[in-house]
Amino acid sequence: MRESCTYGSVRGTRGNSRSYRDRREFMSLLGGAAVAWPLAARAQQSERVRTIGILASQPLPPIQRFARKLRDYGYIEGQNLRLVSRFAEGRDDRYPDMAAELAALPVDLIVTWGTPAALAAKQATKTIPVVMGSIGDPVSVGIVPNLARPGGNITGFAAQNVDLEGKRLELLEDFLPHLSRVAILANAGNPLFF
Repeated sequence: MRESCTYGSVRGTRGNSRSYRDRREFMSLLGGAAVAWPLAARAQQSERVRTIGILASQPLPPIQRFARKLRDYGYIEGQNLRLVSRFAEGRDDRYPDMAAELAALPVDLIVTWGTPAALAAKQATKTIPVVMGSIGDPVSVGIVPNLARPGGNITGFAAQNVDLEGKRLELLEDFLPHLSRVAILANAGNPLFF
């Protein structure tokens, strides 16, 4: 005997409209719960004060813009947000201690600016999310294994990356089709700051 399932038996038939209505109500309830659950969870989470650690050389304009943008998303310092900044003031040797201090607080997120700060955050924690900014080449210095899948607890953007140089030249060629020479100035001996 061949088993089969017809469309009517899955949805319910005219003679079984209660079954169809019950399924529809159940699916509506399930859909409503799927929408409401994250909103309720976010409302509960918003009552909790989030702590973001900032690790950089100094209070730079991009970091200040980051704090302003958080306000646009409803995270207000002193209400539901605490920003804890650590600035190395041009002394890269201070980053490891400052990163360890932020990880020990603990913070919910570490935002780094510059390669030395990102390297220190990577050494300080394997569990706290780290967002890196203004990185020379995070792959060559060992912060992430590759840009497509950084893995671990670190993400962000790279200012320069050797893997992308060919694509940059292609884009330049698209904008300036008559271009015949290009000079690129970089410090090949220092992948921290291309």
